[in-house]
Parts: sequence; C-alpha cells; structure tokens
Amino acid sequence: MQSLRSRIVIGLIKNRHWFKLKLKPEVVDENFSVDEFRASIDKVSAKIKLPKNISSQKFLLEGMQAEWIIPQNPIQDKVLLYIHGGGFISGSCLTHRMHVAKFAKECQLKSLVFDYRLAPEHPFPAAPDDCVIAYKWLLNQGFKARNIIVGGESAGATLTLSLLLALKENDIAMPGAAFSISPVTDLRCNAASFAYNARNDVAPMGSWSVWTNYYISDNDPLNPILSPQFGNFEGIPPLYICVGTHEIHFDDCVNVAKVAEQHGVDVTLRKWDKMIHAFPLLSPLFPEARKAFLGICEFVKQNTNRNSD
Repeated sequence: MQSLRSRIVIGLIKNRHWFKLKLKPEVVDENFSVDEFRASIDKVSAKIKLPKNISSQKFLLEGMQAEWIIPQNPIQDKVLLYIHGGGFISGSCLTHRMHVAKFAKECQLKSLVFDYRLAPEHPFPAAPDDCVIAYKWLLNQGFKARNIIVGGESAGATLTLSLLLALKENDIAMPGAAFSISPVTDLRCNAASFAYNARNDVAPMGSWSVWTNYYISDNDPLNPILSPQFGNFEGIPPLYICVGTHEIHFDDCVNVAKVAEQHGVDVTLRKWDKMIHAFPLLSPLFPEARKAFLGICEFVKQNTNRNSD
C-alpha cells in the first residue's frame, strides 16, 4: 500500500504550479525557454549545501566542469561515476551534487559528477561522447574498470546505458556494474506509457517530445547510442534498473530490461507501485523513496565487494 507521506509529497510535486499561483500545470511547447528553466533550477540548487561529513573538490576534466564528492573514509581504489539527469537540456554538478552526496555517503564511494554538454546547443552525440571521455579519464587516473560503478537518473540513466554500449562499440573495458534510474530507452517516446501515465507522472506535459527532440536533432532515433533499447547488450556488466509504475518511462524500462536479459546480462528490474519519475532521489522524504534508494545502494555495495581485489 502506498504510504501517506508519499501521497502528500508526490501530490505537492504534481501540483507545484500552485506555488506559482497558477491554476494549470506547465506545458512545454515551442515557447519554452531553456535558459529560464536552467536559471530557475540553478537558483534553487545554489542554496543547498553539502552535509558536513562530505567534502568536495571542483576541477576541470578535459575542459568539463567536474566535482569529486567524497565521504569520510571512502573505500580505496573504488569510484562511482554519476551521470546527472535533466532531460538532456539541463543539470550540472551544481544541481546534482546533493543527490550524488547521498550515494557517496551510503555506498562509501568517492564519486564523480561532471557537466556533459547539453542540448539544444550541443545535440547528440555530444553528451555520450563526454560520458566516454569522463570514463576514460578515470581509467587514465589509475582506476581499474572493474572498480568503477556507473549510474544516473532520468537522462543520466539513459546516458548510463548509452555509455555502456559506446564502451562496447569502442572495445573499452567495462565497469564493474551500472544502475539506471528511470531511463528513456526509445527516444521516439511512443511507448504506451507516455500516454497512459501522462497525468500520473510529474514531467511537464510535452517535455518528453520537445526536450528529446532538442537532443536528437537530425540524428536517427533508432541509433542504439541514442535509444539504448535497440542496442546489443551482450557482455554488459550487472545492471540495476529502477522505475515507478506511474512513470511515462515505465514501458521503456521494462522493454530495455527484457532486451538486456535476452542478451545474457544479469539484470535486476525493480518496479515500484504508483511511484513517479526518478523518485529514489527524493529519499528520505517518504518510505518508498528511501527503500528504493537503499536498494540501489545495496546493489552498488554488492558489486563493489564482488569486484574487490
């Protein structure tokens, strides 16, 4: 049974337009301003501070802004590469450092987040190319591939899968494991759940077509690096996929899990009843988010220990 606390929190998120004194939810269309959207998120994110027991180090990674998020006494020689979400058009170290800090603390892993290039200024393949650059940078820093865990949410979850397929395509050693929270895996966004969950989820109406089209640009959406559902996952490391049944991406998550499983991948698909897009990042606001978050972290810990030297 869905918790009362989750009903309240999700209800407030779904009706966030009330706080702006608007009667109707936002609709994303041709009048949408990417710059204003980014600025509004950055304004809120700038007020959030890391916990006292978490340190950070900002630096440039091959020209990209990047940040180490470091818990007390991290496990040596292991690392989490976190790929942030934001609909392919937004997100950064600033917006996601607190989310990454939660994973870093619970998993006891030094964690890296970085600013990959965003659409519409930089459409595909800029973002997955930058993910490969960040991953190879970790290898060049001396981290063994099996000691790297890769994960992300939303667009970052898609890019996590894209990264795995790109590494395979380029014959680069695979990470030890990966987790993907609420990915869109067919960028055409025509899975049935985009219709039947349109009013159940929290994504602004129309965002899935406008934002993804910014990212796709003139490219073929059936390209597996764009739409991982069409990739060959043979040889991909253990994979954890988390999704809520009220998500527009629900069918995409189920479908890509089936594809990966058919290719022999050790896949864990965790479906959460009546949960919304990327809800584990809302931990600890309600029990389901906390349990889902801890489930992902348990997967990370198991694979961190499994890959110990």
